Amino acid sequence: MSNRRRRDLSPEEVHRITSAPEPLADDLARRQRRYLWQMGIRVVCFLAAGLLWAHVPFAVSITLVAAAVVLPYVAVLLANAGRERRVEGDVYMTPRELGAAPRGGGELGGS
Repeated sequence: MSNRRRRDLSPEEVHRITSAPEPLADDLARRQRRYLWQMGIRVVCFLAAGLLWAHVPFAVSITLVAAAVVLPYVAVLLANAGRERRVEGDVYMTPRELGAAPRGGGELGGS
């Protein structure tokens, strides 16, 4: 019977929680982790190029050095690509208008 009463009520607009933006702290932490991983890969590329210089073909060492040079630029671009701005048309909450205050002696000191 409880379900029937719920269906008889007028349908209300349902807001999706999944449309809420990611919290700023979580977004910042995610971007910092990604940046640190990319800088770790850069260090590995430099170390591998230096340690393998005499043991692998020249092209492999140059490719590792080139990757180590390009990675900071890419990492900064991805780290700075933070929160996206919402389109102005995306309104998920409709403002409600409050009625006018009642006339006459109100509760705030009218006599």
